[in-house]
Amino acid sequence: MTPERDGATGIAPVQAIAPATYAADTTPDIADLTEAREATLVLHIGAGGIVFSGTNKIDFVLTHSDDGTTFTPVADTDVLKDALAPATITNGVIRSLAAAHAAATIQKLGYVGGKPYAKLLADFSGTHGTGTPIAAVWVKSSLALQGAA
Repeated sequence: MTPERDGATGIAPVQAIAPATYAADTTPDIADLTEAREATLVLHIGAGGIVFSGTNKIDFVLTHSDDGTTFTPVADTDVLKDALAPATITNGVIRSLAAAHAAATIQKLGYVGGKPYAKLLADFSGTHGTGTPIAAVWVKSSLALQGAA
């Protein structure tokens, strides 16, 4: 293995949503981003467990905080979006499953909001008799402290 290809040194992954099949709201983990100069949120969503609609949907809501207690929704200026994100982020919704989701997807968003804490909620609306596989992880990089996790 050549050191030039090592991508593991200098990053610290942190769980945002534990991998599982969900049919109801998740309890968000608070991510401490204080040691990271850069943070990327990676969201992995399996094939939809139901037929999503405007009523039966999942919104992924990203919030951030200065103190780890009071969280506010992110806005467009707080994230670098990929093609799966909405054109405009409203109320912190970085992804909405409101239509067919037949195949697994991976979404990544760069967090540039500058606050030291963040959390991601999978917010379920309507009826979800069958769950949807979901997982999310923060990848903290350019760590300020050697060995920070």
